[in-house]
Amino acid sequence: MTGKADFTQEEWELLREGPSSAGLIVVTAQRGGTFRESFALAKAYAEARQQHGESQLLDEIVAEKPERDHTRYHSAEELKQGGLQHLRDAVALLERKATPEEVEDYRRFILSLADKVANAHREGGEQVSDAERAAIDEISASLGAPDA
Repeated sequence: MTGKADFTQEEWELLREGPSSAGLIVVTAQRGGTFRESFALAKAYAEARQQHGESQLLDEIVAEKPERDHTRYHSAEELKQGGLQHLRDAVALLERKATPEEVEDYRRFILSLADKVANAHREGGEQVSDAERAAIDEISASLGAPDA
């Protein structure tokens, strides 16, 4: 099993930034609902903690406070592009150091988190707005998810 000890501090921070980057991409895809969506991100971590033992890698990621990228982005588009790059880099790192199952668990966790964030607040009468759906599709593609 792969865990924190298998990564440098910089690599570990990259892995920890992935989930919150995905959450922020969804939050900024559409105006409104930021509080509820931020709460949904924290709730996704809490739910993942309850599934303790299924993946050492995910257990160690969710055991820590969500890490966010501290880069000062000048626009939502810049934040999105930076976040998508974080996701691509994190998956590439995991593909080199983790098992295929662990890579898939990481992808699944991030997509589940993004979905929870998108569903946290109704946008324009819809549970998930077109902008949020498009953001999730971009996240999925960046993760190299099979359904992308």
